[in-house]
Amino acid sequence: MGDGARIGFVGVAENLLMRGGLAFLTLLLAAYVAGFLMFVNEIAKPPTPPAPADGVVALTGGPLRLEAAAALLEKKTAKRLLITGVASSATKPELKHLVHGGARFDCCADLGFFATDTHGNAEETADWARARNYKSLIIVTTNYHMPRSLAEFSALMPGVRLEPWPVPSQGVDMAQWWRNPRTILLLNSEYLKYLASLVMTRVGA
Repeated sequence: MGDGARIGFVGVAENLLMRGGLAFLTLLLAAYVAGFLMFVNEIAKPPTPPAPADGVVALTGGPLRLEAAAALLEKKTAKRLLITGVASSATKPELKHLVHGGARFDCCADLGFFATDTHGNAEETADWARARNYKSLIIVTTNYHMPRSLAEFSALMPGVRLEPWPVPSQGVDMAQWWRNPRTILLLNSEYLKYLASLVMTRVGA
């Protein structure tokens, strides 16, 4: 094979590799976008009221989460409430006032100060549920945070039935999320974290 033919062959090979790489990247991007749209569509659905459970767990991050969880406790939808990820300076009377808690909050609400992220929430909740032999939990968090929370919680508590009770996030309009660049960035960031959680929980299983 002459030098010209060899150079031509190398050029064809490089061209094919470039085209194959571009095709792979295009497919990867299409899969990412499709997955993101499915993720957003799922969290935008109206929630179904949870079935009664042994416990209800609220992940800190906004007053709506805590109020929704406290309301479930007061309605006796669950025996006991755990608020996980509470700031070390917070007190139970302060939280009761914040969530408009009733008599059941005094007797049946526990505060968890250990967790600093979603994985920590799952660990703290798993210890709490295991100590009480709970087999079913209602998980209360923001709608866009729910998929990642369920991935983390189910990985640590495979034998526990998890009932999601997502609440809306203040300032996030899920009905027209595509009109707000900040909302798009927020949802995309949460989707990436969700994918990372899926990978980490599978690797750690």
